[in-house]
Parts: sequence; structure tokens; C-alpha cells
Amino acid sequence: MAKKTKSKKSKAKKVVKIKQSNELLGQKFALLLFGIGPILIVGWFLFSKGFFDSP
Repeated sequence: MAKKTKSKKSKAKKVVKIKQSNELLGQKFALLLFGIGPILIVGWFLFSKGFFDSP
């Protein structure tokens, strides 16, 4: 009996999946850095200046 070898297509699919997962990770990092980060920083700044304290 001959040994089954993996085809080039299956190897190519794995490479594509790895690239897609890396891109997804980069997108999540960019969202955190440029989307949620500034909102948190502004909220922290306003809170530290007493913006949310009652008069």
C-alpha cells in the first residue's frame, strides 16, 4: 500500500488560514489601539479633572 501524502491544495489552505488569522489579530489590535483606546483615555482624563463629580 502506498502512503498518502498531503496535496499542495491542503497545504495552501493552511497557509491562507494562517494569513487570515494574522490579519484578524492585526485588525483587533488596531481597533483596540485607535478605536477603544482614545475613548478610554478621554474618559479617564475627564474623570481625573472632576467632570463627572456632582456640583
